[in-house]
Amino acid sequence: MAFSFGPFIGFWAAFEAAQRMGVMTISGGGQSTEQRLQSIFQREATVLVCTPTYALRLADAARLQGLDMRRSAIRITIHAGEPGASIPETRKRIEEAFGARTFDHVGMTEMGAYGFECEHQSGLHINEDEFIVEMIDPNTLAPVEDGQKGELVLTNLGRVGMPLIRYRTGDLGTISHASCACGRGWARLLGGVLGRADDMITIRGINVFPSAVENIVQRHPEIVEFAIEVYRRRQMHELHLKVEIAGTANGIIERLTQEFSNDLRIRASIEQVPDGSLPRFELKSRRLRFVE
Repeated sequence: MAFSFGPFIGFWAAFEAAQRMGVMTISGGGQSTEQRLQSIFQREATVLVCTPTYALRLADAARLQGLDMRRSAIRITIHAGEPGASIPETRKRIEEAFGARTFDHVGMTEMGAYGFECEHQSGLHINEDEFIVEMIDPNTLAPVEDGQKGELVLTNLGRVGMPLIRYRTGDLGTISHASCACGRGWARLLGGVLGRADDMITIRGINVFPSAVENIVQRHPEIVEFAIEVYRRRQMHELHLKVEIAGTANGIIERLTQEFSNDLRIRASIEQVPDGSLPRFELKSRRLRFVE
């Protein structure tokens, strides 16, 4: 359990659930990244639980120490706190770095853990034993049909201290009520949480989510960290991307510029910054910043 064990309660539930299952549960509280890596190898941990951003941070720190995470005993990684584990390129990088299967998990402090991936990884199952699920258009509030993107609305059934009725989560996704190959009939979010309703940015009239930017950036394993800055120029928003690159750029800046144009239909300015100049995150990443 690679998190700080501070007041943030999210991963505490996972820790206690694992203990109730009877598995050996290793705390990563009060440790540096390097100490956690040492613990993974020495104790032969088989499952890693952390944010997707921190999993990539662990892999990068291991690389700098000459360690190969694929030689560890880790066979499964489970991630929550941000959409990364359902973003195809981020999932691919984590799986390649650890030589393990990567699973997404989703929840929120005010609502609880409401979704998980099964072994078939065909979307996030919503636990309808504990939650009533609806999907709405975030602008009109009208119901959204299967296969259309909308905002997730939940009612929790098992919370005594903080019951919430028809709570607008802010999570955006595409819902399906078709049965999964695993046999569960619960609704699924296809492709996981696609983004947050309050995270969407408009660049020259085109709606862009940070998850779409991340999916492009993570195609390039040479990029170890990145940050998104949005600024206003002539009354229109522009996107500036800062990237840390291991070694030489080797045309990565040019390729990124072309991919942003091809995939998102936007023009982005991209800057290579010195190694270690961008912040690292243990819990939720904060890579998007609005610049006055």
